[in-house]
Amino acid sequence: MNTPDGGGAPLSPEDSALCAGWFKALADPMRVRLLNLLATERRPMAVGEIVERLPIGQSTVSHHLKVLAGVRFVVPERVGTSSRYQVNSTCLECFPAAVRAIMGQS
Repeated sequence: MNTPDGGGAPLSPEDSALCAGWFKALADPMRVRLLNLLATERRPMAVGEIVERLPIGQSTVSHHLKVLAGVRFVVPERVGTSSRYQVNSTCLECFPAAVRAIMGQS
């Protein structure tokens, strides 16, 4: 995402769509909790571990992880026949800049 450097510069259609996708992914409180869990654990976690820590079932966790992976907030890592998920630190570092860009701040 190209953030405006002149303060108040309009977002491109592509950057607007990217930001909208991020906010849509975060529009569900359980996805926010799931992302927070992964961020505070600071390590890859299996779906089963996540299910043990959140009050939702495996299929729901898997759905939420798919949404978060779709906007690159989380990254899956294949380990044998299962996957572990971790926060994509690069993407999350960009998020505050995206918020500033939306607000017209440099």
